Amino acid sequence: MAKKIRWGILGTGRIAHTFAAGLRSVPDVELVAVGSRLKQTADKFGDELNVPRRHASYEDLANDPDVDVIYISSPHSAHEENSLLCINAGKAVLCEKPFTINARQAEAVITAARTRGVFLMEAMWPRFLPAMVRVRELLAEQAIGDVRMLTSDCGFGAAFDPKHRLFDPALGGGALLDVGVYPVSLSSMIFGEPDRIASLASLGATGVDEQSAMILGYPAGQLAILSTAIRTSTPNETHILGSEGMIRIHSPAVKATMLTVSRSGKQPETIELPLDGNGYNYQAVAVADALRAGKRESDIMPLDETLAIMRTMDRIREQWQLSYPME
Repeated sequence: MAKKIRWGILGTGRIAHTFAAGLRSVPDVELVAVGSRLKQTADKFGDELNVPRRHASYEDLANDPDVDVIYISSPHSAHEENSLLCINAGKAVLCEKPFTINARQAEAVITAARTRGVFLMEAMWPRFLPAMVRVRELLAEQAIGDVRMLTSDCGFGAAFDPKHRLFDPALGGGALLDVGVYPVSLSSMIFGEPDRIASLASLGATGVDEQSAMILGYPAGQLAILSTAIRTSTPNETHILGSEGMIRIHSPAVKATMLTVSRSGKQPETIELPLDGNGYNYQAVAVADALRAGKRESDIMPLDETLAIMRTMDRIREQWQLSYPME
């Protein structure tokens, strides 16, 4: 692997622009190519971000010999197809969350990457932020004793538009896959895979979940109380509760820069951890480090955990009797 990691971006939407901006903060990487389904959108993206190689198909991007790793930024419903395309072309892949629509698709993508021997990671970018690194350190130190409970939410209020991807079942719409995956992933990071789930959702006019609440239970008795929404603004905070204290991840928890650690019998300690860049750069650094080290997956966001998270969301949706057309 060359010292300078050469990135391609598949897709030209809002999240693709955000990730491209994040790459500007990463040393020894270069955004060299973009792929779109239309030449004009690839050219527009390339002109805006000074990307030299513009491909009018995803296939051409996947087969570009000057690209080392591809960031998948397409809608949820296309993640499996697009990831497999790039993996089968021998490219390393960073796939935006949710990793796929369901666990069956996730397993197919993971199996392909392991068979091909290429790097693959879910783009769960909050996990790589300095604040979340510090959270893991605090938990490892048992700063709040044994962790017993987690409360976490992620939601926003969007105007109803049946044609928008958020509300379109054909594109994997709904709150859980779009932003609910953040608290579900956080609970996985702390507790692992739940053995009990209780949940309720409000399904909207298009049949997707517009808001929901979930309780995840774990073998040692721990509980995660989670909520998510796309038509209701929520506090976007997280509290990790232990036998000897509490860690508050201040809003917006998904892009955290501040923690407060409250320990029994002590004054609360506030820790500020500002971001360098827009936050998306930290996962790009992790990918670059892994590629240079010859790794095939991340130690921080391992593929078996990504698969377990998809299984958890499948079980949640099953309780709501929510399935998507492609399933």
